[in-house]
Amino acid sequence: MVEHEVDTAAGTAVVDADGLDRRGADGVLARVRAGAGELTGALRRVAEQVLSDPEAAARATIVELAERSGTSPATITRFCRAMGFEGYADLRLGIASETGRARSAGWTVDIGREIQPSDPLSRVLDQIMAADTRAMHDTATLLDLAEVERAAVAIAGANRVNIFGASGSALVGEEMQFSLHRIGVAAWAWNDVHEGLASAALLRTGDVALGISHTGQTRETIEMLAEAGSRGATTIALTGFPRSPLAELADIVLLTASQATTFRPDALSARHPQLVVLDLLYIAVAQRTHDRAHAAFRRTAQAVDGHKAAKGAHS
Repeated sequence: MVEHEVDTAAGTAVVDADGLDRRGADGVLARVRAGAGELTGALRRVAEQVLSDPEAAARATIVELAERSGTSPATITRFCRAMGFEGYADLRLGIASETGRARSAGWTVDIGREIQPSDPLSRVLDQIMAADTRAMHDTATLLDLAEVERAAVAIAGANRVNIFGASGSALVGEEMQFSLHRIGVAAWAWNDVHEGLASAALLRTGDVALGISHTGQTRETIEMLAEAGSRGATTIALTGFPRSPLAELADIVLLTASQATTFRPDALSARHPQLVVLDLLYIAVAQRTHDRAHAAFRRTAQAVDGHKAAKGAHS
């Protein structure tokens, strides 16, 4: 039976700075969100304190941040280095710059605020829009476009593409499979581990396998992607955790961010960023197979035109 994907943290003590995208001051909070799940103990508390009130963190001295997080100045320094900064001054500058841009962009909603049962739908909508906007921005910051390019080239030249995912990730995978099929790419989406493993066993060099899991810890998805890799297929992981088991075994890693809200934990709030990254990948594949893709899309559109016309005639 396929287990539902749950959001759990990996158990490493310190994030390897090479595992996260580094783009100067831009995306500091995205780095912290991406790395927080892989921190433990005192370092984790620092990350939670920074994320809970970034503006206060940008104003705080190293001693004040240590007191608020129940740690020590030495721990703050270790946290800065784990996030890829030379020192606390660089971290503060990056956070201040990013929170300033958020205000300029109109992100005034307190994303961390719990949605209450009595909140009007207008307030809930603002909360969802703000959270999704931040998640999209963070995903754009974390995403390595060179990795997207590698994935697109691999898929464009593949004889067969297998897509693996469980629960909500399976829905995202099915959307990608449908998109690729419309442009003539032979793609299959699997969410049953037995069927997925059987299909993965038939892959070979030149084929592609894409595994989708926000946490990167869904056992069935890991097993299916590992089987595909053992047969010589190029493996791609779409995940929110760069040091997760799924990411570690993949040839190509595409990172996404999420912004949890009430009733939408990380694994659910990651769905929209996942769809955006896969849409980018799909378009990149279509660009690299333009003539074939254009012809296939035209034929598939013509094939369903009659049903659209018939529906309109009876409406």
